[in-house]
Amino acid sequence: MRTGSEPTTARSPLRMRLWLSAWGAIWAAFGTAVFALVGRPGWAAVCGAVLLVATVDAMVIVHHMHEGAHYQPGRDVPPYQPPDPRHP
Repeated sequence: MRTGSEPTTARSPLRMRLWLSAWGAIWAAFGTAVFALVGRPGWAAVCGAVLLVATVDAMVIVHHMHEGAHYQPGRDVPPYQPPDPRHP
């Protein structure tokens, strides 16, 4: 629900999420390689799964970044009224 008190200079956390996802993918790739070389296939599989999740997350983030900004109501739009519980 919109309250009308949203900050006017709010910024998207997508760029930070992209960097964190890249950082996680780098470490997961490193862990996969090291555990595979040391002969620990279970841990290599876990790191590989984390690598897959981080890569898919980065792809979703890039997709959201390419979508661009969405409509946000201005200061002249009043806050939404909460729904009336008497009328479902």
